[in-house]
Amino acid sequence: MTNENKIKFMKIALVMIGLIYIFGIFTLMKILPDSWGWEPHQHEYELMIMGIYATLGVFLLLASLDPLANRSLIWFTIASNIVHGFIMLSLALLDPAETPNLWGDIPALFLIAMVLWVLMPKKPEPS
Repeated sequence: MTNENKIKFMKIALVMIGLIYIFGIFTLMKILPDSWGWEPHQHEYELMIMGIYATLGVFLLLASLDPLANRSLIWFTIASNIVHGFIMLSLALLDPAETPNLWGDIPALFLIAMVLWVLMPKKPEPS
Protein backbone atom coordinates (compact mmCIF):
# COMPACT_ATOMS: atom_id res chain seq x y z
CA MET A 1 0.00 0.00 0.00
CA THR A 2 1.39 3.38 -0.95
CA ASN A 3 1.96 6.06 1.65
CA GLU A 4 -0.75 8.18 0.00
CA ASN A 5 -3.27 5.35 0.35
CA LYS A 6 -2.22 4.77 3.95
CA ILE A 7 -2.82 8.45 4.70
CA LYS A 8 -6.25 8.33 3.03
CA PHE A 9 -7.29 5.21 4.98
CA MET A 10 -5.72 6.55 8.18
CA LYS A 11 -7.88 9.66 7.93
CA ILE A 12 -11.00 7.48 7.67
CA ALA A 13 -9.86 5.24 10.53
CA LEU A 14 -9.10 8.23 12.77
CA VAL A 15 -12.56 9.69 12.18
CA MET A 16 -14.25 6.35 12.85
CA ILE A 17 -12.18 5.61 15.96
CA GLY A 18 -12.60 9.17 17.21
CA LEU A 19 -16.39 8.91 16.91
CA ILE A 20 -16.35 5.49 18.59
CA TYR A 21 -14.33 6.94 21.47
CA ILE A 22 -16.64 9.93 21.81
CA PHE A 23 -19.99 8.14 21.50
CA GLY A 24 -19.43 4.39 21.36
CA ILE A 25 -17.68 3.68 24.67
CA PHE A 26 -20.55 5.19 26.66
CA THR A 27 -23.15 3.40 24.56
CA LEU A 28 -21.44 0.02 24.78
CA MET A 29 -20.93 0.34 28.54
CA LYS A 30 -24.66 0.94 28.90
CA ILE A 31 -26.10 -1.65 26.48
CA LEU A 32 -23.48 -4.41 27.00
CA PRO A 33 -22.27 -3.89 30.57
CA ASP A 34 -21.05 -7.47 31.01
CA SER A 35 -18.51 -7.26 28.19
CA TRP A 36 -17.77 -3.52 28.32
CA GLY A 37 -17.83 -2.79 32.05
CA TRP A 38 -16.12 -4.07 35.16
CA GLU A 39 -17.46 -5.36 38.44
CA PRO A 40 -18.47 -3.90 40.71
CA HIS A 41 -20.01 -1.20 38.55
CA GLN A 42 -18.81 2.19 39.71
CA HIS A 43 -20.39 5.28 38.24
CA GLU A 44 -17.26 7.34 38.97
CA TYR A 45 -15.02 4.85 37.18
CA GLU A 46 -17.29 4.82 34.13
CA LEU A 47 -17.34 8.63 33.98
CA MET A 48 -13.54 8.75 34.21
CA ILE A 49 -13.07 6.20 31.40
CA MET A 50 -15.69 7.91 29.21
CA GLY A 51 -14.09 11.32 29.82
CA ILE A 52 -10.60 10.12 28.93
CA TYR A 53 -11.72 8.29 25.79
CA ALA A 54 -14.02 11.10 24.64
CA THR A 55 -11.13 13.56 24.97
CA LEU A 56 -8.83 11.24 23.02
CA GLY A 57 -11.61 10.87 20.43
CA VAL A 58 -11.76 14.64 19.88
CA PHE A 59 -7.99 14.76 19.37
CA LEU A 60 -8.13 11.81 16.96
CA LEU A 61 -10.74 13.68 14.93
CA LEU A 62 -8.39 16.67 14.81
CA ALA A 63 -5.48 14.36 13.90
CA SER A 64 -7.48 13.06 10.94
CA LEU A 65 -6.98 16.44 9.26
CA ASP A 66 -3.21 15.81 9.05
CA PRO A 67 -2.12 12.34 10.22
CA LEU A 68 1.55 12.95 9.35
CA ALA A 69 1.68 15.94 11.69
CA ASN A 70 0.04 13.88 14.45
CA ARG A 71 2.08 10.68 14.36
CA SER A 72 3.00 10.94 18.06
CA LEU A 73 -0.69 11.07 19.06
CA ILE A 74 -1.43 8.09 16.82
CA TRP A 75 1.52 6.14 18.31
CA PHE A 76 0.27 7.07 21.79
CA THR A 77 -3.16 5.69 20.88
CA ILE A 78 -1.59 2.46 19.60
CA ALA A 79 0.66 2.03 22.65
CA SER A 80 -1.98 2.95 25.22
CA ASN A 81 -4.51 0.55 23.65
CA ILE A 82 -1.96 -2.28 23.76
CA VAL A 83 -1.02 -1.55 27.39
CA HIS A 84 -4.67 -1.12 28.43
CA GLY A 85 -5.61 -4.31 26.57
CA PHE A 86 -2.88 -6.42 28.20
CA ILE A 87 -3.73 -5.15 31.68
CA MET A 88 -7.40 -5.91 31.13
CA LEU A 89 -6.54 -9.30 29.59
CA SER A 90 -4.50 -10.33 32.60
CA LEU A 91 -7.24 -9.19 34.98
CA ALA A 92 -9.92 -11.01 32.97
CA LEU A 93 -7.88 -14.22 33.04
CA LEU A 94 -7.32 -13.95 36.79
CA ASP A 95 -10.89 -13.02 37.75
CA PRO A 96 -13.67 -15.24 36.34
CA ALA A 97 -16.20 -12.42 36.90
CA GLU A 98 -14.36 -10.42 34.23
CA THR A 99 -14.25 -13.19 31.59
CA PRO A 100 -16.99 -11.54 29.45
CA ASN A 101 -14.53 -8.70 28.75
CA LEU A 102 -12.58 -11.19 26.62
CA TRP A 103 -15.39 -10.81 24.04
CA GLY A 104 -15.92 -7.05 24.32
CA ASP A 105 -13.53 -4.25 25.14
CA ILE A 106 -10.30 -6.28 25.23
CA PRO A 107 -10.37 -7.38 21.56
CA ALA A 108 -11.58 -3.90 20.57
CA LEU A 109 -8.49 -2.32 22.13
CA PHE A 110 -6.16 -4.68 20.26
CA LEU A 111 -8.09 -4.27 16.99
CA ILE A 112 -7.86 -0.48 17.11
CA ALA A 113 -4.12 -0.66 17.87
CA MET A 114 -3.58 -3.08 14.98
CA VAL A 115 -5.56 -1.00 12.46
CA LEU A 116 -3.69 2.19 13.36
CA TRP A 117 -0.31 0.39 13.32
CA VAL A 118 -0.92 -1.09 9.87
CA LEU A 119 -2.12 2.23 8.48
CA MET A 120 0.64 4.35 10.07
CA PRO A 121 2.11 6.36 7.18
CA LYS A 122 5.85 6.62 6.81
CA LYS A 123 7.49 9.92 7.56
CA PRO A 124 8.21 11.81 4.36
CA GLU A 125 11.89 11.89 3.45
CA PRO A 126 13.50 15.29 4.01
CA SER A 127 14.08 17.13 0.75
